[in-house]
Amino acid sequence: MLDEFSVSKPAGFPDHPHRGFETVTYMLEGAFTHQDFAGHKGTIKTGDVQWMTAGRGIVHSEMPAGDGVQKGLQLWINLSAKDKMIEPRYQELESKDISRGERDGVEARVIAGEALGAASPVYTRTPTMYVDFTMRPGSRLHQPVPEGWNAFVYVVDGEGVFGRDKAAPTAAHHCLVLGPGDGLSVWNRSDRPLRFVLVAGKPLGEPVVQHGPFVMNSRAEIQQAMEDYYYGKNGFERASQWSSSSA
Repeated sequence: MLDEFSVSKPAGFPDHPHRGFETVTYMLEGAFTHQDFAGHKGTIKTGDVQWMTAGRGIVHSEMPAGDGVQKGLQLWINLSAKDKMIEPRYQELESKDISRGERDGVEARVIAGEALGAASPVYTRTPTMYVDFTMRPGSRLHQPVPEGWNAFVYVVDGEGVFGRDKAAPTAAHHCLVLGPGDGLSVWNRSDRPLRFVLVAGKPLGEPVVQHGPFVMNSRAEIQQAMEDYYYGKNGFERASQWSSSSA
């Protein structure tokens, strides 16, 4: 799941739990302050990435750090059954540390995986590709995607032709789910830059049951997650004693 958020004070994402998956927050504009019940706290600024593995359980808040509108993307990545109850962890990249590649008028910021000769240092438990591409007018791109992976494109700004040379252009704030093939072909025939993210991942081949902030393999596991959060056990022991400074 990918969410493009646009938030200003006093709105935001106050204290809430997660279990069973990962969240990847990528700031496009502005900044967000993050806090969790284990004492982790920080600010994600424009161009920064926070890769949070919720695992067996985490409670946190994500709130605007400045005035005006804060914009970004948050991706949810499922964890396999064997990893759903691991300990929470973070991987954080400042904008300056994100790997970059450039070729023939196309720039890639590689959040996960590889593109244009650049590779991300992020460790992905679920094999994942996540790349922010910017294409100059008149440029074209072919980005390989591993065979058998699921993939989609989300256009952040501008418009481009995706998949087939004769296809109609796709404009900003639209999503395209890719079919089978050896990768993604893109043409920027407009007079302005095209910016989009390509997200791809290896299918887990497992049942998925999602309820609110919990992503598990069965209804019984969802029920257990809700009980654990309510009663403060099995990873949520600190939940009842904690509230963020924004609460």
